[in-house]
Amino acid sequence: MNRTAFQPVELVEGDPACGLLIIADHAMRLLPPEYGTLGLPEEEFDRHIAYDIGVEGLTRKISGELGCPAVMARFSRLLIDPNRGEDDPTLVRQLYDGAVISGNYPLPDEERSYRLTHFFRPFRSAVRASIRNMSDAGGGPPLVISLHSFTPVMSGRKRPWHVGVLWDQDPRVAHPLIETLRADPMLDVGDNEPYDGALHGDTLNELCSHEGIAHALIEVRQDLVSDPEGIANWAARLAPMLLTINQRPEIHDIQHFGSRTKA
Repeated sequence: MNRTAFQPVELVEGDPACGLLIIADHAMRLLPPEYGTLGLPEEEFDRHIAYDIGVEGLTRKISGELGCPAVMARFSRLLIDPNRGEDDPTLVRQLYDGAVISGNYPLPDEERSYRLTHFFRPFRSAVRASIRNMSDAGGGPPLVISLHSFTPVMSGRKRPWHVGVLWDQDPRVAHPLIETLRADPMLDVGDNEPYDGALHGDTLNELCSHEGIAHALIEVRQDLVSDPEGIANWAARLAPMLLTINQRPEIHDIQHFGSRTKA
């Protein structure tokens, strides 16, 4: 396979001393041209299987409003999922919500290694470097927020939540965030829904939980952020909450709470 140059990560500028870092593992659906469409019809890349719909816009909007840095993966999760452990069986998917990704099967060891080296690990390294740089600039570790979105229907099952907060053992961010979101009676807020935040080897587990850095993962339902109006509405909702939480002194301390994840 002839390889082309491809930038796997985008760094969004912000004040490194602001104490808040946003990351977006599934922000984009791009692929280097040599991979074509991984054997899929092009329209499959408009679906949630390829990326988190609305998250790129939401990340840029919140970053712009708060002046905080952000790190976004530019490659589709169908190439390799940067929010999985390297030993996770869903790291490179062959089947996903009814789609058969023939370009991922069979996957030679050499190709798996290439994707880890040129896509997965550069994203993790960029997040790690941003945390380190912000810690140096701010005199303590930043609050790390991972932005995601979820499909309203998965495998035929409806998901009623408007937003979910995913976390493992560290309650410093999750508890006040859930409480503030639930103060709006119009919102159905999931606590570790639609997924459990205790995922061994994911980005927050590796770079925050193990290091005692305050963090949380926010999942917004995709139909609510699928257009500029929805993105603006959710950015306006979330940005003040994150700003308030970021001002709590304990957020910028190193604190270890253990983990529910299983190796």
